[in-house]
Formats: sequence, structure tokens, C-alpha cells
Amino acid sequence: MTTHPAPTVHDVLHEEAGEDRPAVGLNDFAVCALSGAYSAVAQARRFTAATLEGWGIHASVVSDAVLVVSELTSNALRHATPRGTDTEEPRPDAVCAAWLALAYQDSGVLCAVSDPSRAVPVLVTPEPLAEEGRGLWIVDRLSESWGWTHPDHKGKTVWAQLRAPRSAG
Repeated sequence: MTTHPAPTVHDVLHEEAGEDRPAVGLNDFAVCALSGAYSAVAQARRFTAATLEGWGIHASVVSDAVLVVSELTSNALRHATPRGTDTEEPRPDAVCAAWLALAYQDSGVLCAVSDPSRAVPVLVTPEPLAEEGRGLWIVDRLSESWGWTHPDHKGKTVWAQLRAPRSAG
């Protein structure tokens, strides 16, 4: 189920992203600064898996959340961060290319990626043999709901909510 623009805009934090110092967490909330390099997608996957496993989230939900975060992060880096040309990696010299936030509330996990772009995501039905264009389709299928905040001069946040009971032990 898709939910479109959220009514509030979350402030994007502005400090330098460090590839190897990704996490600041408190109880059931964690945030990770993502650099502009494509390796940030792998960093986001590792951060998500470690965080949700630490919270005792069931393994099947962790794998779905890792895939959702991977798609949201890939989209942020591909479509929302500055580049020299279409074939270049995003500029790693940006203050912070994107932010990943995870929150556990009311038996669900919220995965949110903030980026500096004002462009809103567009869900398309991919052609059967298309090599790309399935990211938001995957997010839509794996999440209970997803959407984005209204873009402003700082950018936007794209989020997805997954049902996530804690593991029993």
C-alpha cells in the first residue's frame, strides 16, 4: 500500500559522513550518515541488519528491511546526489549525501532515507525484461506502506513501514 507525501518534513542533519563511523543509536532509534560513494548501499545494508538484529526483530523481517533500505539508498544515490555525468559515482565530497534512519514503534519498523533532492519518487510498473526500474516496486510490495515527506530546500525523506514483531528470544 502506498501512502503519498507525509505532512511533515524531517530536518536533514548536516555533518560530514564517515564511511566507517555510521551509527548513532538510542534504544529503538538509529541513524546512519551515508557518503556519496556507491559503497554506501552496502554500508546501509550492514547497518540495517545489525541494528534490527540487535533489536530482536525476526530474521525474515530483517531480510525484507535490508532489501527495502538497499532500494531506498540506491535511489537516493542514483537520483538525488550530485554527479559530474550519468556514468560517474555520486560526488563523495558532498557534506552528507544521504541519511538513513531506523525506528521501531508499535510492532513495526520504519526505514527512512533523507536526501537533498526535491524530486519526488515515482512508482512505475517495470517492463518484464527491463534491467532497472524495480526499486520502488519492490519497496511497495515488501512494506505495509511507504511515502515521502514534502520536499523543501533541504530535500525530502522517503520512508517505508514494515510489520515487525520482535523475535521470541
